[in-house]
Amino acid sequence: MERRNFIKVSVGSGLVGVAAHGGLLSRSPAVPARVSDSGSPRILSSYTREDHRRRLGNIAHCESTIRTCMRRHLITDYIPGQAVYNLGEYPSRKPWNPDEYDECRLDQLWNEGIRLIQVMEDWNDLLRLFGGDKFTAVNPAGLRRFINMVHKRGMRILLYTSTGHFQITDRDFRPQWARPGFSTKAAHWQLVHCSAASAGWRAYVLPRILRIMDEYGVDGLYNDAGSRRLHRDPELATKDEVLAFEESPDHDGALGDLLSIIYSEVKRRGGIYKIHLHGSQYPNTPKLWDYLWVGEGVGNADKLREECKNHPPYLVPCFDWRRGQLEDDDEMFLHTIPYMQFPVLLAGRPFTGERAVIPGVDYQPGALLDQWRERWRYHQAHPDGPYSYGPWDSFPGRPNARAAHARWLKQYYPLVEPGTYAYLEIENSDLIAHPLPANVVASVFTNLEIHMVLANYSKSPVRIETTHTYVAPSQASSAPGNAWTVSPRSLLILRRSS
Repeated sequence: MERRNFIKVSVGSGLVGVAAHGGLLSRSPAVPARVSDSGSPRILSSYTREDHRRRLGNIAHCESTIRTCMRRHLITDYIPGQAVYNLGEYPSRKPWNPDEYDECRLDQLWNEGIRLIQVMEDWNDLLRLFGGDKFTAVNPAGLRRFINMVHKRGMRILLYTSTGHFQITDRDFRPQWARPGFSTKAAHWQLVHCSAASAGWRAYVLPRILRIMDEYGVDGLYNDAGSRRLHRDPELATKDEVLAFEESPDHDGALGDLLSIIYSEVKRRGGIYKIHLHGSQYPNTPKLWDYLWVGEGVGNADKLREECKNHPPYLVPCFDWRRGQLEDDDEMFLHTIPYMQFPVLLAGRPFTGERAVIPGVDYQPGALLDQWRERWRYHQAHPDGPYSYGPWDSFPGRPNARAAHARWLKQYYPLVEPGTYAYLEIENSDLIAHPLPANVVASVFTNLEIHMVLANYSKSPVRIETTHTYVAPSQASSAPGNAWTVSPRSLLILRRSS
């Protein structure tokens, strides 16, 4: 994707002239709530004339001093605080049943800045153990109770579904929905990749997916949309497929059409649509979603950052702790915040691994099943933790992970208020006195305040000089200055003070 170039504009008198010559309009440093009591962003509900004047002046200053950057984006409807909530084990001996434990956990998540809850496959009865199926709840009354818990705290909730994966042992499965040989088998999954071009699959899956929103009153869907690329092995196409669109290495026509149908219905209901394909893959379709989940199966954070840093927003990274480790609980934020991303939090009830030892379940031998059974043995020996909270979480768990997530989220929220312009990976600008060293990135976020994010991906400390004075709000002893030392593999968030 081409880098965005900004042409330096001439500036006249008045407000724009003040901004262009380095003046920063004054305002109280207090950070108010992101939204008003009515739920509207502050830029719509409570900005005064002077607030709008300040914001426009700051934008004018950045437009005139940042000449090139990787990407510029206007932040509008964005929920950075997102958590995947583990409701309980599935498969299981009995259905999970939300109670006071979950009330307390949701209170904690709200207090830590989480505003969107996502529940993965454990909500549904994939194996039909309790009279349901892939599109109905293990415990319908319990799920509704949990949804009410989330809603009464002002949070939103998404439920997992999939337009690509279906259990081959399900009595409803029809072989003509999927091309032969395209399957994923692990633990209790025996999933086939159903074709986005299959007329029969569409007729089956679409009404069931939309019924999830209507029946349970959730705020949107998470679509595990991964399906095989239809331009590959066209000779394997089934008789039920209708290849009506362009299918090529650069374009997945049937998938785009299928995503657009669901997206339009989710938006018609005022909902949120999040999707995932594979790893860090960006769909070869028009943007037909609100959030893209990336990271599953990726155990190298530097690789994930480089592959995803120029993906259009909004991204929700989930580093796969099964496949890699980071130096500490802060490192994931080094890879995401400079690129207007914020990692998902794994939360809820402990992921015990008991789902791997349920009598009567037809398990698929392999690494995933071995991992889950190891977690079950560990949980029995260490019932008080530390806990893992999902299949992608580290093992054993990271006891300080939630606190680190909350600490960085608190710093991130002021950067991404609605109405903010983000200038990611700035290159040619007047905001930094000297060219940045190798493996160092600067991004700028401007609204009522101007923030600069400095990220050092090298293994040596670097010293950066800014042309204006900033403070580091997270450092209690930070004094205003224009020279900053950024430690190896670390991140520094600054707020301009003059």
